[in-house]
Amino acid sequence: MSGTIRKAVFPAAGLGTRFLPATKAQPKEMLVLVDKPVIQYGVEEAVQSGVPNIIIVTGRGKNAIEDHFDVAVELESYLEQRGKTALLEEIRKITAPINVAYVRQGEPLGLGHAVLVTRNLIGDEPFAVILGDDVIDANPPALKQMIDVYERVQGPVLAVERVAPEDVASYGIVAIDEREDLGPRVHRVKDLVEKPRREDAPSNLAIIGRYILTPDIFEALEATGRDGSGEIQLTNGLRRLLQQRPVYVYEIEGVRHDTGNKLGFLKALVYFALRRPDLAEPFRRYLESLDLKIGVET
Repeated sequence: MSGTIRKAVFPAAGLGTRFLPATKAQPKEMLVLVDKPVIQYGVEEAVQSGVPNIIIVTGRGKNAIEDHFDVAVELESYLEQRGKTALLEEIRKITAPINVAYVRQGEPLGLGHAVLVTRNLIGDEPFAVILGDDVIDANPPALKQMIDVYERVQGPVLAVERVAPEDVASYGIVAIDEREDLGPRVHRVKDLVEKPRREDAPSNLAIIGRYILTPDIFEALEATGRDGSGEIQLTNGLRRLLQQRPVYVYEIEGVRHDTGNKLGFLKALVYFALRRPDLAEPFRRYLESLDLKIGVET
């Protein structure tokens, strides 16, 4: 178990409009990749990184998330009575290794606000933030890589990934201090810019959905005004925090999937299906058998 990071925050109060109508009556975090909801991949990453205390920021219509991470007595009894031990073990693995707490975000006012509402549950200690949309296949887990960096630099650590120049306008982008050698894949931040135009971007290092934050982020977020869309952006809070202390970024080693859009979700579905020993070969044969002209206008 990690001695320094004991809690991980999962913002999950968004409306999931990109996946309508599928998300009209179910949270987007519960959309299934192969046989697990997207949010479970992130929770398993936290547990594998030694972080067992999970704080999920929810909102209206998110009851399915709470039900998923609750003990299902009737289901477990049913499986046990019928000798379905393998399935029973899978079900128990969801809840056994974690302690889950929930906090409501009254209205979706941005990622910064989602972090801010966890203040009373976090207290005065460093913590992780995991955005469930970003599913990262990595060994060691992405969060564990970041914890190792945090223990060395003793400051906030943001996960970054190099993106194509035409994609920088979709991310928070960091400017780094090239003069300071902190070891492979670790950089000190000079500035952060939320969704810059391509010509204004200070680099192609994009902030992705993993953060290790220190408790002083809460004061920085409280002092951060809403942006043009009426939201409190975490990037803007971090920029304010940067005026008071060093902030670092780490380039994750692993394969990241952005499941927050339809194409990224489909890519992740294929990727994880092909990683499954029980599915890989027949699924690969099926993909190879497809007429690739389907859906293509001639």
